[in-house]
Amino acid sequence: MKTRRHTSSGGVIFKAKEDGIQVVLISHYNQKGKLIWCLPKGSVEKGESLQETAVREVREETGVFGRVLEKIGQIQYWFYSKEEETKIFKTVHFYLLEYLKGDEKDHDSEVDEARWVILDEALGMLTHSSERNILEKAARYLVATYGQKIQVPSTKTENILPNETGNPQTI
Repeated sequence: MKTRRHTSSGGVIFKAKEDGIQVVLISHYNQKGKLIWCLPKGSVEKGESLQETAVREVREETGVFGRVLEKIGQIQYWFYSKEEETKIFKTVHFYLLEYLKGDEKDHDSEVDEARWVILDEALGMLTHSSERNILEKAARYLVATYGQKIQVPSTKTENILPNETGNPQTI
């Protein structure tokens, strides 16, 4: 079986509102027709840095612009591409972005919906635990920085977690 590596980058874009910190989540339907809520991310283009990719992908998939504040972390996982008949080892780097401008209704066609969501609600909406862990890290940073009184789940595993298929993933 053919295998290859793939690198992507994305972000958690946030804004502080009177009712708490909000982040943008995106949704799409997977190959099996299941609705997936996730963080915006995409492939690194030739000559692009990981941060530049994060800013571009957040803009394309959410319709909003932001500036990078911090690297949050990365996740890694295997998946199978039927089209390529290839098993792919993917690394996704995530950055925290502060909202500057834009409208979530201006997202691209790859996304079914982009939505501003209160942070604690967003933690419950994300489909994949690896992305939930990334959002939890962002939440801890935001609470420390902005002093918002929001609930941040404690995660005892910091480095390696099993993904949905039981394979390890780095966070």
